[in-house]
Amino acid sequence: MELDDEIVAIWPLAGFDKTLHYRVPASMVAQMSEGSLVRVPVGRRFTLGVVVEMRATADVNYSKLKLVSQVLYEQSIMTRPLLKLAEWMRAYYGAKREAVLETMIPGPIRQGMSPKRNKYVSVGEKPSLEDLEALACRAPKQKALYDFICQQFKPQKKSLILERLNLSGATYNGLLGKGFIREESRIAQRIAYQDDIGKAEFADEELIVLNEEQKVVAKSLRETMDKGGFATHLLHGVTGSGKTEVYLNAMQAALDRGQGILFLVPEVALTPQTVGRIRSRLSRYADVQTVVWHSHLSDGERLDAWMALASGAAKVVVGARSAVFAPIENLGLIVVDEEHEPAYKQDETPRYHGRDVAVYRAYLEGVLCVLGTATPSLETYRNVKRGKYGIDRLTQRVDDRALPMMHVVDMRQEIARRRKATQLSTLLVEKLRNRFEQKEQSILFINRRGFSSSMMCQDCGHVVICDHCSVPMTYHRSDETLKCHLCGDEADAPLSCPECKSNKIRWKGMGTQRIEDAVTKVLPKAKVVRIDADTMGRKHLFREILGDFRSGKIDVLVGTQMIAKGLDFPNVTLVGMVDADLSLHIPDFRANERTFQLLVQVSGRAGRGDLAGEVVVQTFTPHADPIQFARRGEVDAFLDVEAESRERFQYPPYRHLIRQVFRGPNPDKVLFFAEQFAKRVEAKLGKRVELRGPVPCSIEKMKDNYRFQVWYFTSNIGVLMAELVGIAGTINWPSDVIQVLDADPISLS
Repeated sequence: MELDDEIVAIWPLAGFDKTLHYRVPASMVAQMSEGSLVRVPVGRRFTLGVVVEMRATADVNYSKLKLVSQVLYEQSIMTRPLLKLAEWMRAYYGAKREAVLETMIPGPIRQGMSPKRNKYVSVGEKPSLEDLEALACRAPKQKALYDFICQQFKPQKKSLILERLNLSGATYNGLLGKGFIREESRIAQRIAYQDDIGKAEFADEELIVLNEEQKVVAKSLRETMDKGGFATHLLHGVTGSGKTEVYLNAMQAALDRGQGILFLVPEVALTPQTVGRIRSRLSRYADVQTVVWHSHLSDGERLDAWMALASGAAKVVVGARSAVFAPIENLGLIVVDEEHEPAYKQDETPRYHGRDVAVYRAYLEGVLCVLGTATPSLETYRNVKRGKYGIDRLTQRVDDRALPMMHVVDMRQEIARRRKATQLSTLLVEKLRNRFEQKEQSILFINRRGFSSSMMCQDCGHVVICDHCSVPMTYHRSDETLKCHLCGDEADAPLSCPECKSNKIRWKGMGTQRIEDAVTKVLPKAKVVRIDADTMGRKHLFREILGDFRSGKIDVLVGTQMIAKGLDFPNVTLVGMVDADLSLHIPDFRANERTFQLLVQVSGRAGRGDLAGEVVVQTFTPHADPIQFARRGEVDAFLDVEAESRERFQYPPYRHLIRQVFRGPNPDKVLFFAEQFAKRVEAKLGKRVELRGPVPCSIEKMKDNYRFQVWYFTSNIGVLMAELVGIAGTINWPSDVIQVLDADPISLS
């Protein structure tokens, strides 16, 4: 080893969870720091790794240490708190370190993708009069190019100059070779939503003055930030109460301190509107750049956004759950909007929850984390009750706007009165027509996509089931197909029953397409648009539809959950929830909570402007607690009742739950290994854990795999997860049996 060589500790992305040590040549030390992405030799191959410690010590023969071969980027791709966060996630979620790092570091970065560069041109050496005369005589195009560049006040993009003057590369290169012009390469940042959507839309928001409630909450958050250190506050505000204004006030306080901001939203769909509002408000900070982060960005946009944050060029990031890993230096504030949303939970390993990771990151960074919602999750609500989180409340809508009136329609009586099944009740149709006549807008929400939930034979009762999953296939009328929304399998819709050959095979249930058709029939002159996952194939189509809806080009919007939350349309005065029971009758202890949250959030889309709003909820169980509490707007009362029920059965949040799913193509084999694993856990842990199962999952077959599950209840999830991972490591798993551990699961299907 050279005397000037340093030793560094590195986490290699090589399929194992070891920390390796390498030598760093003295010439490379200045390029490297904690969090740098490097290329290193592992065995006979080269792999990427993250530097976790500079000037490390290693209990090995220094002469045998290999050299770091390359530092991929000038900036560190992970901050020190992010490295600590990776280790916490590894332990808490029972995932391998490599899986955690691959989740935290975007693909384009891990691939070593280089930033795009543009060439800029400026004046070089000043030519003599003789040179200019010779240039004009022998190369008039070069002279024209030189004269144009001399007239510019700053360097101009090469491609634009050549296009404007209609010149060839040969002309340019000839002038460049003479030294009369100078060329420099600059990184060309690809900025998502570069058109600053919303800048004009929200241009007047500088004039907004906080109301008294907002001022109290804003003061509370600023005082907490002034104290410094870690804190978590629940911002509990009714829909339309102006939570975003409070967020913006806190963000301005962080920027005034020169600190960065992390702003999380649950859905990609909400990002454009949120970005527009934030960019408009923060435009007075000349040096503040706001970047967008979510899975729908191109690789180039993801690379440039990450590098802008890592270099400090950008201080604010707005994005979905993966934005929680953004490498922001000097972080000052984390905001998690709609903290209750299940969308914050990752459904692949590591199965992290964006809200919980955000809170822990705030702890590591020593900053304030604000959790905002109109319908707090039971987990957050209990942390408030226990004094772990502070709470700030907004109880009134801005400008004293009234909360929408909710009408609950008993569909049992509706069907009995009309003597046939119907998608739209008489009351909902009446109010849709009334709103259309008054040139007001309506939103209809249904919690599924497609034309219908399934096809069923009226003679023999046969339902078409997916060959690969144990669920009915969904009927799509637009192309007369049946599709499985789990595995994507597709088939032509049958004209007769596959079992009894009867032609009385009909759709059963409702979907967005069917509701769209029903609305078109009762409002033939209205512009009705459906928005769901099936219609959102084109990258910017969602933004375009929302833009048309905001401008009044669309009268009725029919959609799924992607339109149920966060969006703000002042001219929407009617919201209809077509099937409120769907989420109520699922085998999940969170069914009541989710139904209540959905009802409150959906109803919150109405009456956000100067006009009063109404909500029509269609249900077959009108007296269910979630529906009645939502109708009365009693959030705390519902949470107290639901918390009492959870405590009685010791369900989360009163104990942690770890769900383990075993899957494979042979059900007997999968069940055998699930039972053997459960026996080992019981033998080792005994009464330290409550174990339930193994039993079939509610969706027993998915993508040709049979699925069984075991539930573990514990008060210490970190200790139990380590034990479970250890036991799993002692079993020689066959290749066709997969087991997955999920800490704090959201979905139990």
